[in-house]
Amino acid sequence: MTERQPPLQDPHLEEVAHWHPIEGTPEKKKVAIGCSIGAVIETYDFIGFGTAAALYFNKVFFPATDPLSGTLLSFATLGIGFAVRPLGGIIGGYLGDRIGRKPVLVGSLLLMGIATVLIGALPTYQQVGVWAGFLLVAVRVVQGLAFGAEWGGAILMCFEHAPWRKKGLYTGITQAGFPVGLLLANLAFLVSVPLGEQWAWRVPFLLSAVLIVVGILIRLKIEESPEFEELKEEGEVSENPLLEVLRDDWRNVLRAFCLRIAETAGYAVSVTFMLSYLASEKLAARSVSLTALLIAAGIGIVATAYWGALTDRIGRRPVYLLGTAITLLWGVPLFLLVNTGAATAIILAFLVSYAVCQNSLAGVQGAWFSELFATKTRTTGASLAYQLSAVVSGFTPLVATALYVGVGWIGPALLFSGYGLLGLLAALVTKETWGRAEREEVAALERALAAPPAPEPAPRRRTKPATGS
Repeated sequence: MTERQPPLQDPHLEEVAHWHPIEGTPEKKKVAIGCSIGAVIETYDFIGFGTAAALYFNKVFFPATDPLSGTLLSFATLGIGFAVRPLGGIIGGYLGDRIGRKPVLVGSLLLMGIATVLIGALPTYQQVGVWAGFLLVAVRVVQGLAFGAEWGGAILMCFEHAPWRKKGLYTGITQAGFPVGLLLANLAFLVSVPLGEQWAWRVPFLLSAVLIVVGILIRLKIEESPEFEELKEEGEVSENPLLEVLRDDWRNVLRAFCLRIAETAGYAVSVTFMLSYLASEKLAARSVSLTALLIAAGIGIVATAYWGALTDRIGRRPVYLLGTAITLLWGVPLFLLVNTGAATAIILAFLVSYAVCQNSLAGVQGAWFSELFATKTRTTGASLAYQLSAVVSGFTPLVATALYVGVGWIGPALLFSGYGLLGLLAALVTKETWGRAEREEVAALERALAAPPAPEPAPRRRTKPATGS
């Protein structure tokens, strides 16, 4: 006799399980790898610009007579790419919810690749004067649009193919593509240092052409999201996903926006601004700074996936609370460490800032943000929240530089901690989407679906009533 299964809290769960199996689709691993590789390439391109902006662009594309002004202009150009990312997120999210996740993945990657290769071929300020900065801004805008469209499609594709119990791990794998891209980008810049000032920044951008070809070929073979296919089959595709999200889910957009700022703007202080700070204060040679970031990125690959998998076991919110609390407390110790100028201290500073503070938050976002929104508006909602925060993070190095000029290193340190506080408060007011109740409910459904069907009762034999003799 089979054990009676507890009743399911959500009557739709069993129906959903028929077209999205609890153990995920047969394509789940290929999709996770394909989305991750795309994230590697997009990050290589986008983060490479941030590294070049911190180390080279202030003299290459702007007048070298005033280094501080050149640095501010360079970071402003970096910020422009972040500023247009919400528009890219809106366009990519809208198309992802209307025509599918896959076309957005391929198109955004192609657009990013073209823009990045063009950066490596741009003329310098010494060659064309102010036109150099103008051309850099134009290409940076294209980069920002492409990157804004990328994240939502990649994360949602992975999330919707993943097993129910391992969505944190699978989206964490996709998010781990970002530290891989960071690792490759900074490795390229480190290796290119001996090429001289003219080629040291060009070669990393030109090399991305190879990565783009590989990424496009992989993404063309990925199957469309099963959940989007089901929406199309049922005629439930949203006519205007942006309007629906802003009307019905604006609170979740705001919460996710604040959650994301702690991660992305924190990175802008602890990595992007920090590279410039170490160089301008002569605290570390360029090779030391890049080596420290390479070590942090290498560990971050495993760390991001680990933090994502941890959320599958204990929930999304606890991990985020931990990461934002550490970020809140880390601002001043971070700068005290790097101010020593010791190579080991600088490596430790990058390790904690990236593998703990940044990765613990990035590893959660893929699953948590996806679960906050309904399937038919999921790409738009998650992309909008994710990319709106990019505006803040994009101009954070500029703000951090201004604070440093005004009050010294304590300004950027407190800015970093302030972002951690904002993320902590946002985590406290955002609902848990994978708490104990949800985990137990899915476990009950697993048992119910795995149980053998109860045997049909044998037909009762009809006996002829006895008659008297």
